[in-house]
Amino acid sequence: MKIYKTEERIIVENNGLCYELADTDWDDLINRDDLHDHLQHLINNLSPAGNPDILLTQKILAPIQNQEIWAAGVTYLRSKTARMEESKESGAASFYDKVYDAERPELFFKATAQRTVGHMDFVNIRKDSTWDVPEPELTLLITSSGNIAGYTIGNDMSSRSIEGENPLYLPQAKCYDRCAGLGPCIYVTQEPISPETTISMKILRKGQSVFEGNTLISQMKRSHEELAGYLFREFSFPYGVFLMTGTCVVPDNDFTLQSKDEIEISIDGIGMLINVVS
Repeated sequence: MKIYKTEERIIVENNGLCYELADTDWDDLINRDDLHDHLQHLINNLSPAGNPDILLTQKILAPIQNQEIWAAGVTYLRSKTARMEESKESGAASFYDKVYDAERPELFFKATAQRTVGHMDFVNIRKDSTWDVPEPELTLLITSSGNIAGYTIGNDMSSRSIEGENPLYLPQAKCYDRCAGLGPCIYVTQEPISPETTISMKILRKGQSVFEGNTLISQMKRSHEELAGYLFREFSFPYGVFLMTGTCVVPDNDFTLQSKDEIEISIDGIGMLINVVS
């Protein structure tokens, strides 16, 4: 099933029907280890509000409130190659090779809710950057106890020119206003998401496709549980946390985003997150 956070209410979609949750706090709702069973219990006692078409009349918000967004880097071979290519001039290319092969993953802070946008909202590219790309990522919803309770789509907007200049500039390359897209919903399942799940991205410019790519999450080197375990080693997240798990879909080196480009990211079972570059 899927949970949507809208301007007016929380909506649960299940088996082609939508249910509205009244008087429900978002932070309390999603920070439950028994989230799937709890949602099932709630909707069993509700009458359907309609089919998924009712979502077309709602402004869908990013499914985040008091959570932070963190991200994992160099979890796919293609990501390692891309990071090495962008950093070869600075002499830092070997850093990413070592991270890919290391026991400890790369984890970094990405965004707060204030700097995150939802479905059909505008993302930003830095004015002091010359090479900018979106990074489509399966994103974990992890509860305060460290359990993976759901999944969503993340758009990890990145300045490759700044990161390539020096890996110590990573926070500036990754963190700024409207640097993250999240949504359109949280996908909640009883079983872990299938390794054969496909992540796809298309970038449109003036209505024409200028990039398309896809991958399977089975191409990740590290497991979701491993990444979550490292994140929680010395951190506490009282409201839970979102963790972007890395990307394998990277545009070619001669590509950079432009204003008004439309980014469409799809993940099987979750849906599509659409953002437009401001």
